[in-house]
Amino acid sequence: MIRRSFVSAVAAASVVCATWIAGPAHAQSDTKVFRFVPHANLAVLDPIWTTAYVTRNHAYMVYDTLFSEDAQGNIKPQMVDTYSVSGDKKTWTFKLRSGLEFHDGKPVTSADVVASLKRWSSRDAMGGVLNTFIDRYDTPSADTFRMVLKEPCGIVLDALGKASSNVPFIMPERIANTPGTEQIKETVGSGPFIFKADEFQPGVKAVYLKNPKYKARNEPSSAMAGGRQVNFDRVEWVIIRDPQTQFNALKAGEVDMVEQPAFEQYNTLKQTAGVKVIDFSPAGLAFIMRFNHLHAPFNNPKIRQAAMMAMGQQAYIATQVGVPELGRVCRSIYPCGTMYADENTGDFTGVPNLAKAKALLAEGGYKGEPIVLMRPTDLASIAKIPLVAKQQLEAAGFKVDFQQMDWASLLARRAKKDAPSQGGWHLFLTAWTAGDISSPLTMAMLNAKGDNGWFGWQNEPRIEKLKADFARADSTAAKKKLASEIQAVAMETSTHAPLGQYQSPAAIRSNIDGVLVTPGVPLLWNITKK
Repeated sequence: MIRRSFVSAVAAASVVCATWIAGPAHAQSDTKVFRFVPHANLAVLDPIWTTAYVTRNHAYMVYDTLFSEDAQGNIKPQMVDTYSVSGDKKTWTFKLRSGLEFHDGKPVTSADVVASLKRWSSRDAMGGVLNTFIDRYDTPSADTFRMVLKEPCGIVLDALGKASSNVPFIMPERIANTPGTEQIKETVGSGPFIFKADEFQPGVKAVYLKNPKYKARNEPSSAMAGGRQVNFDRVEWVIIRDPQTQFNALKAGEVDMVEQPAFEQYNTLKQTAGVKVIDFSPAGLAFIMRFNHLHAPFNNPKIRQAAMMAMGQQAYIATQVGVPELGRVCRSIYPCGTMYADENTGDFTGVPNLAKAKALLAEGGYKGEPIVLMRPTDLASIAKIPLVAKQQLEAAGFKVDFQQMDWASLLARRAKKDAPSQGGWHLFLTAWTAGDISSPLTMAMLNAKGDNGWFGWQNEPRIEKLKADFARADSTAAKKKLASEIQAVAMETSTHAPLGQYQSPAAIRSNIDGVLVTPGVPLLWNITKK
């Protein structure tokens, strides 16, 4: 178990320290414990209620999925043993693997699966599209469920094997019956690790124990798919917010992996003895700015367009990343290099156009009211980009009410629909992995169902109709055409602003092997420690 002095040091370091202050380094022979520094504090434990990646990563420790994506992007069965589809392609039948069991000792049943899928689809963009095709679910036996569609749909397996936020994790029915708008109160899954709720200390640590009853698949691990072999009895997420403290802890062997070290440490880490820099997510990430479509002035598309015209991507990359080889500009809402990337984005070029921005502000009747821009001070990977946003927005003529808070507080606040003057917000910035935004069906910012949409709550039926058409499309050419049409509406209505792409390598101790390449998820199975 982690020493009390070490925990105390981490708690202090996460707030004020710039150097590591723990005692002597842990013996490297301690091969049954893995210590991981996540990119953010784990404050929310419900991976359906939030799209926050730190919560998604926690959920992969605890929960299992029906299908998973392999290294080639193929969807493979995970909890599912066999499945079939009827000749008219409207009835899908799935049989679960035998012996699946939740951490509370109860078997996983088809009722658990159906309740989990219904809750997931109430929150997720792709799940919501799939749900429009579903006529009903049937549960003919405890290990079998059916999905009966109103019409054929080409995204069934893609949706069930979705790798990132929101992921259709399977929970016990009694927990999955919680409305998607409310957070669950228990963390019970059937995955490879058991969450130790009694040791959870937000802001300090989260602890997971190896699930001795977990039935891994026989196939080799491949990205999210295949066997999930756990080689540690205990995994500790150690919350260290200060980048220098993270660096010192890794160098001293006090922790085994830092998910997102500070960009300014990139070159130093590559030269540090006992440390390796790895990129487990080569597809990278992208920065975005999200508008609150409910409240003035951003309920006016002219004002949203003005903000987009003020955006210059190169400043975000240079300020936040600062390593030329790790960043690139890309004005497409789908990451450049992916199938649907399209840099035909109309007036938005990714280069500031202040004259156009000011003209749109005048057309929209902006009267200088302050806009609430939230900044997470403790999330180093995106802490600088709100500073750039403030500068660019003010240059265009916006009055910015710059409000700073920790990431957990920002996540809670962005879920509020209150007016900005009453605890709500106008703008926030974040980052998404390329896999999450490479398709119009997986991109949360294109969840345009109003009150049931993603934070920002855009109501745009045209986007929803085009997404449904995309789900019906049976050729790559048709999908590319629809993806471009969706982007055109997204640009016209300013769903969000793309702010450039980047890579964010991790840092691990040299005695660590087996880190899997994934669509952005740090998986802690398959890893070995010498």
